[in-house]
Amino acid sequence: MAPANLIDGRAIARQIQGELVQRIAALKAAGVQPGLAFVRVGEDAASKVYVGRKEKTCAELGIFSETHVLPEATSEAELLAMLARLNVDARLHGVLVQAPLPPQIRSAVIYATVRPEKDVDGFHPVNVGKLMLGDPTGFHPCTPAGIRELLVRAEVKLSGAEVVVLGRGNIVGKPMAAMLCQKERHANATVTICHSGTRDIRAHCRRAEILIAAMGVAEFVKADMVKPGAVVVDVGVNRVSDAAAKGGSRLVGDVDFAGVQPIAGKITPNPGGVGPMTIAMLMQNTVRAAEIAAR
Repeated sequence: MAPANLIDGRAIARQIQGELVQRIAALKAAGVQPGLAFVRVGEDAASKVYVGRKEKTCAELGIFSETHVLPEATSEAELLAMLARLNVDARLHGVLVQAPLPPQIRSAVIYATVRPEKDVDGFHPVNVGKLMLGDPTGFHPCTPAGIRELLVRAEVKLSGAEVVVLGRGNIVGKPMAAMLCQKERHANATVTICHSGTRDIRAHCRRAEILIAAMGVAEFVKADMVKPGAVVVDVGVNRVSDAAAKGGSRLVGDVDFAGVQPIAGKITPNPGGVGPMTIAMLMQNTVRAAEIAAR
């Protein structure tokens, strides 16, 4: 039997997707099918898996999707030319460029090229700026948006909560902090961002009522770093060597789950926690983009 303090990301993601079914049906009744384009450059194994899951969810929900796979040697100019075509394709309400990109392509240039109204990943500078300003008309990045939704639906009180975010990345850490400190419903928390330059990370973590680990360091968060009863969210996906595992390696999170789970008030499993929520929020952003375009 699953531990009682697990936050089931798969179940909550299914709930959100169920809510989207009615919105998609309403759009189709008005002659609009939400459309999403995936662009993948190279043959990164994890990227293939992630895009495959997103395609599958689109098919289940009735969202039109198409995937463009470009060779590893693709130039930045070639990718920009493809995005220019996708930006004006009326069938598409969202365009997602899967990270990571090869070194010859600057991700910041790519993210700034997808039109803000099709930027369902929430990485365009306009959408990042709207998030910082508390402007609800932009698109929020899917992983932090999914984490907040996970916390809200797991009935975790955010207002006034002491939150520590481990990691200052542009995809999770920074937008997560920006989202949770806004003066609005389901936010209003006191947020500390910790990173590789933080002195005594353990002391910061021990103070947290909600600890969000997004550093990309395998099993970094140990039991002695967690305040008993704290809510722990594990965002990390790290491959570690394991001679006993199939293929000689296995995936682990940023949290030492076996050690932390017994003392946490609530904790996300990994896998089955944040990952499904990221996809659910991508679908939600795409449906919303279609609704805005249909107005």
